[in-house]
Amino acid sequence: MEKSKGGLPFDFISDFIFVESELVPSDIILIPGSDCKELMIRAVELINSKMAPLILVSGGYNQLIPDFRSESEYLLDVAMDKGLSRDVVILEENAKNTFENAVFSWNLIKSKKLSLANCILVCKEYHSRRALLTYQARFPSNIRFFVSTVEDYKGINKHNWYVSEVGIKTVMNEVVKIGSYFKEEIRPIYESIHMD
Repeated sequence: MEKSKGGLPFDFISDFIFVESELVPSDIILIPGSDCKELMIRAVELINSKMAPLILVSGGYNQLIPDFRSESEYLLDVAMDKGLSRDVVILEENAKNTFENAVFSWNLIKSKKLSLANCILVCKEYHSRRALLTYQARFPSNIRFFVSTVEDYKGINKHNWYVSEVGIKTVMNEVVKIGSYFKEEIRPIYESIHMD
């Protein structure tokens, strides 16, 4: 296997899976559902830094947080604990996976007649590529996405995923999920962009 310059043979996986953007002021912050409170903590930091006026968090019931009816409600609770005003957060409480997070979020944005040009996607580090691809595929192609990531309780990041079994399993599972999410969609997405 060919090594990258001065790196490891699997650095290309790290570069592909882990996405982080330089952020610009945006119209909304999007959070794919999770029981990871760090996602909302980061979103609140971005709101307080005037990077966006709204947060849309998407996520349905999660048995790991049974005291809350949804991941969205749980993350709203985190936001309120951090002093964020309730009217800054939009909840989508039905999504069960990343695909539904993106679809249901876009449907909610349309129903509220929100006008978007730029979005900040706040997600877990190892989930960033799949989340970005999924939201880009479900939102209009003229909307720009910027990615801000957090480590979750697993502590998996671009620089350490390959040193533990849980890190390897988690990241390689992301590679598999990207393939299963998009294998049927590559051509239709390409054609929809080039038919316009």
